Amino acid sequence: MNDLHPWPRTIEQARIVQDQLRDRVILDDRLGEVRWVGGADLGFEEQGTIARAAVVVLSFPELERVEYAIARMPTPFPYVPGFLSFREVPAILQAFEQLHQKPDVILCDGQGYAHPRRFGLACHLGVLLDLPTIGAAKSRLIGEHDPLGPAKGDWQPTLDRAETVGAVVRSRHNCRPLYVSSGHRVSLPTAIDLVLRCTTRYRLPETTRWADAIASQRGAYGTVKL
Repeated sequence: MNDLHPWPRTIEQARIVQDQLRDRVILDDRLGEVRWVGGADLGFEEQGTIARAAVVVLSFPELERVEYAIARMPTPFPYVPGFLSFREVPAILQAFEQLHQKPDVILCDGQGYAHPRRFGLACHLGVLLDLPTIGAAKSRLIGEHDPLGPAKGDWQPTLDRAETVGAVVRSRHNCRPLYVSSGHRVSLPTAIDLVLRCTTRYRLPETTRWADAIASQRGAYGTVKL
C-alpha cells in the first residue's frame, strides 16, 4: 500500500516525493457508485509524540456509522505547513488497513490539490491507496476567491496563479466555510457535491466530524458495527 516511496525524514526529501508523485494525481471522476463514504483525521497524544489516527466509514446517502478504526504510532514527521501528509498519512494508512468495509471515497480534514505543490494530504493518501479522495479543510492554505454568499451550498472557485485549485464552500448557513479540493480520482464539482451531501446540520461533513471526534477522543462515538 505504501510502496511508491520510502518515507522521508527531512523537508528536502518530502519535497522531492511531492514533486515526483503529483503527476500521478487524477483530477477527473474515476469512481463508481458511492455506497460507503470514509472520513480520516488525526489527533495527538503525549505532547504530540504519538499520532492517533481515526478512519470512519458511513453508509451513503444515509450517513449512518458502519465502522471505525484507530491506529497509534510515534509521530513520524514534524509539524510543517505544506507537508502535513508526512506527519499524518502513516497512521491513517495503519487505521485504514484494519477496516472490514473499505470506503468508496474518503473525505480528509486537510488540503488536496489546493496546495503550493498541488499535492496535499488528500492527494497523497489517494495516490497511495489508489482510492478517490477529497480535501475538505477548515482553513485556507493558498488561493484567492470572490466574496461568498451566506447560504448553504454557496461556493466560489479558489484560484492560485490563475489556476482553479479548489473551492470555498458554505456548508452551513451563515457559518465559516470549508475549503474543498480534489484529492485523487474525483473532479472538483463532484467533490463539492459529495461534501455538501455528507453535511447535515453541522459545519463539517459527517465523515470528518466523526473522524475528528474519534481521533481527538471527544464525545460518545459508540461501538464498531461490522
